[in-house]
Amino acid sequence: MSAEHRDRTTLLCVPFAGAGASFFYPWRTLSADQWRLVPVELPGRERRLMDDPFSTVVETAEDLIDDVAAAAGAADRTVLFGHSLGAVLAYELVHLLTGRGVRVERLVVSGSPGPWTQRELRATGLPDEEFLARIEEFSGFKHEALEHPEMRELILPVLRADCEMHEDYVPSTDEPVSVPITSIRGSSDALVTVDQAKQWRRATTGEFVYSELPGDHMYLVDRARELLDLIEADTARDRVARRRVASEP
Repeated sequence: MSAEHRDRTTLLCVPFAGAGASFFYPWRTLSADQWRLVPVELPGRERRLMDDPFSTVVETAEDLIDDVAAAAGAADRTVLFGHSLGAVLAYELVHLLTGRGVRVERLVVSGSPGPWTQRELRATGLPDEEFLARIEEFSGFKHEALEHPEMRELILPVLRADCEMHEDYVPSTDEPVSVPITSIRGSSDALVTVDQAKQWRRATTGEFVYSELPGDHMYLVDRARELLDLIEADTARDRVARRRVASEP
């Protein structure tokens, strides 16, 4: 990796249920030279379309860890971001990265209750139309590709697998991470309450920050620039704090 790339913070972005790495491609333009933005490729979609999706978060994280560790280990500074399902996947990845001795600067979780809170209202196991209606109810967002029969046939199995792994998620350990955590919520999110988003405080022995941006559960569709600015502000504060500690006698 070039010195220019090493000087920038690497932002590893983990997709939400049914989404692929391409959701984050526009963020590269938005972030300009601010970040080295690396979307995480999940099995069963886009470039990994032929790979069967997993039905548990822990299995998926174990499948991803080699590629994620390579991307993180090649950078001076690494931040993980995940929204909804992506939040708990990112949390498991931080545990695995820590176990490998890879340093993560901050974990940013979005639109997610704490990792020990399971969703009471479920979509898993419902017939197709009810399942899709429940997902739309949860997120307030409907993927345009689901309107096309061919694309729907491809997306639906992945969405079902993602939904099952999210609704059945149990953390691999009760131990918190040492990495600082930022928890972000859309201010009108009907799926995740303020108290639930603040549950992430228990998931770290480091600094915890809670923030809101305008919008519902899928606020990040329209608020990507503000989200990136928020993440940058938190990570910049981390760097200032570390330099202060390093300069103390």
